[in-house]
Amino acid sequence: MKFTKLAAAVALTLAGAQAAQAAGEAKNIIFFLGDGMGPTTVTAARIYKYGEDGSLTMDTLERTARIKTFSADAQTTDSAPSMAAYMTGVKMNNEVISMSPETVATNPGRDANGNLGVNNCAAGNGTPATTILELAKAKGKAVGAITTTELTHATPAATYAHICNRNAQYHIAAQLVPGGAGFNSALGDGVDVLMGGGRNHFTPYSASNTAGRADGRNLLAELSAKGYAVAANKAEMNAASGKKFIGLYSTKSHLEYELDRTATPPLGEGASQPSLAEMTVKAMDLLAQNTNGYFLMVEGGRIDHALHGTNAKRALTDTIAFDDAIKAALAKAKLTDPTLANTLIVVTADHDHTLAFNGYGKRGNPILDINRGYRDGQPAKDADGNTYTTLVFGNGPNRPNTRASLDSTAVLADNYLQETGVRLSSETHGGGDVKLFATGAGAKPFKGTLDNTKVFGLLKSAFGL
Repeated sequence: MKFTKLAAAVALTLAGAQAAQAAGEAKNIIFFLGDGMGPTTVTAARIYKYGEDGSLTMDTLERTARIKTFSADAQTTDSAPSMAAYMTGVKMNNEVISMSPETVATNPGRDANGNLGVNNCAAGNGTPATTILELAKAKGKAVGAITTTELTHATPAATYAHICNRNAQYHIAAQLVPGGAGFNSALGDGVDVLMGGGRNHFTPYSASNTAGRADGRNLLAELSAKGYAVAANKAEMNAASGKKFIGLYSTKSHLEYELDRTATPPLGEGASQPSLAEMTVKAMDLLAQNTNGYFLMVEGGRIDHALHGTNAKRALTDTIAFDDAIKAALAKAKLTDPTLANTLIVVTADHDHTLAFNGYGKRGNPILDINRGYRDGQPAKDADGNTYTTLVFGNGPNRPNTRASLDSTAVLADNYLQETGVRLSSETHGGGDVKLFATGAGAKPFKGTLDNTKVFGLLKSAFGL
């Protein structure tokens, strides 16, 4: 009798667990990707904004995991195959976007005007790997991709495009136009919400748009004809209300770094550009019009660019802006879904960088400043008697032949470039694991050490696909 009761209790518990899992199936998924946001960048940004004992919003998400990021052919991945692994569950070679593992990253060509970005992928060089956006679209959900980089850059492109080389950006852009030449028909009636920079990849070549399309197509006009509202700045974004939307907030290249976007006066086109948090909330509003739910990818892409440039201040500021977007998304989602019973939020990175902490800095010492010892608070010195900064890079262009002492005024300046160990023309990615944070419906399986390809399966499972 006791065994019968025990078996019944176990069965009841299992049934309850299965019911809870079914009830937790995500209607909406928001996937945040901090490009290049390795663990050291996360820690440094936390200290920069909130102090050693503070917390970023991403730190407060209850599920955590470590993610392996190697690509099919490299210990250290580039953004294209790593993001594609998240989106497709397939390992592929560096520079390849959402294609089968054997795809060779053929170099792109130049157009008639000398602009790099023409598709040179030979027929038979791999096959498309299905993305989570395509699966969500097939299930009747709305989908979106927003970024602070060019919309055709590696990370956003991996959500909607299939190409043998990430630099074929004119062809990548064409894959977004429903019914147009080169359209990725697996997207059905198209990606619903798109935001980023790089308008030149969508508009014709001209004397004032010398990085424009050599084929003469105006993809924005074609998208408008398919029902998309088209925006070029924050005001036009705020005015949009339809289900189809594309906002390209830079005529050429990426959006401004957050430090420059909010400068007085803002640099470049920054004055008219929305923040990543504003873009995220607007995208959620537009996508939520679909009663079946949505998948939204949000990239903080310029974290990576600042790290490549060994400019830690801009990297940390963009990381905080990325975290603010997570905070805004959580607040927005909880207005209608207080316990996140229908919404899964995942935050991760595609790869690490070579940023590192130096010395034994005193608690409370500004993270961008010269290192000051924890015992006496005095400037720490290297073996030659020179001061040094807490943050340094393993490689990059800023390696002096002979070190000299550094002072706070110089190292705390916006344009200061941290010193590097190995002299290279540009700082490289790092091959270390990155962090993943998750909360909401279907978040429980995000734990332990996972290959980036396994995240795709967890996203599918959360969506019930």
